[in-house]
Amino acid sequence: MKRRLRLASGTVLLGYLSRELLAKVFTTAIIVVALMEILALLEQVTEIMHRHLGLSGVLYYAVMHLPLLFGNAMPIAVLIGALLTLLQLTTSNEISIMRAAGLSTPGLIKLCLPTIIGLGVLCGVVNDQITPRSEQHLAEWWNASTPDAATTWHNYWLRTHDDLIRFNYLSHGGQVLGGVSVYHRDHQSLLQKVTTLSDVHYVHGHWYGTPTRVVSVISPTHVELLDTPEQSVRLDWPDTLTPGYVMQITVSLTQSIGTMLAEQNDTMPSSQSPSFFITEILGRIMLPVTFAVMLLLAVPVVYIPPRAGTRSWLPIWCLGAGLLFVVFQGLLRALGNAGTLPSLMAIFVGILIFILGVITVLLRIEER
Repeated sequence: MKRRLRLASGTVLLGYLSRELLAKVFTTAIIVVALMEILALLEQVTEIMHRHLGLSGVLYYAVMHLPLLFGNAMPIAVLIGALLTLLQLTTSNEISIMRAAGLSTPGLIKLCLPTIIGLGVLCGVVNDQITPRSEQHLAEWWNASTPDAATTWHNYWLRTHDDLIRFNYLSHGGQVLGGVSVYHRDHQSLLQKVTTLSDVHYVHGHWYGTPTRVVSVISPTHVELLDTPEQSVRLDWPDTLTPGYVMQITVSLTQSIGTMLAEQNDTMPSSQSPSFFITEILGRIMLPVTFAVMLLLAVPVVYIPPRAGTRSWLPIWCLGAGLLFVVFQGLLRALGNAGTLPSLMAIFVGILIFILGVITVLLRIEER
């Protein structure tokens, strides 16, 4: 009977804490996403109107941009939501009542973890499955509506099997590539031939273009200019290199884990280094753990004396520590993407440092 009562009370407390956490986290996320959306629209609404896309264009841009903003806002929303929940429980003496009933700080963390882990899984699914699709459609729409896309030159590079592809601009939603150079290499990555095309077009599932110059590399000091066909020819690019995929790996730069693994194994064209893929995959997998660190950074507020209430500076310090964690993780992740740091170190070092730091702080507070 006592065990049943204990299980029932634990279930009730788990449900209560979960509801409070979810309500505050999602409320914070809505506010943060709304602010970010407003700032993004203030930057782009003039350009949208200049393209005569109207109100529907503004709404389409806002909706397609929501998944990316949601993923960016969730870590901060989890931190602020956890801070608000625990601060409310502390100032209303609910934490004191829980302690009197025998609930320790590790027990409180254990009750909050399922909700936080669930939010991490939800955010990971959005980042992995929804955001890449929405950003790809947004990039295609934006490029197709750009009047001077064919004159806006960049320097894009793709790797497909043994060949390297460089082009200078995209237009018509990625269906036309301009200023194209294809570097053909052998299996030992030695340059064999260079084909230059003014532009290539995607027609009926394949790429077509008229070569303007073909150079054969005989030796490092000897090249030979070959004859070029006078009509358009079909390029031997892989079928997976569609206009949407070109936009995804060159403009939107948001991909699912499955796509990144395929690029890592050279079964799909790629525009990034292996270190970039490993770092991004590890970061996405470890997102629930990152959210758990945000919860730990908010836990010290439960030690605020009830009489101090909101006059304590401890929530500000916890919020500052959370923001420092976000910046520190972002810096390490950027170094990992660039290959400067090993991917494992770029993802796990910051998490371990802040987990150990929070544990140290909690133990010091418990000793007082």
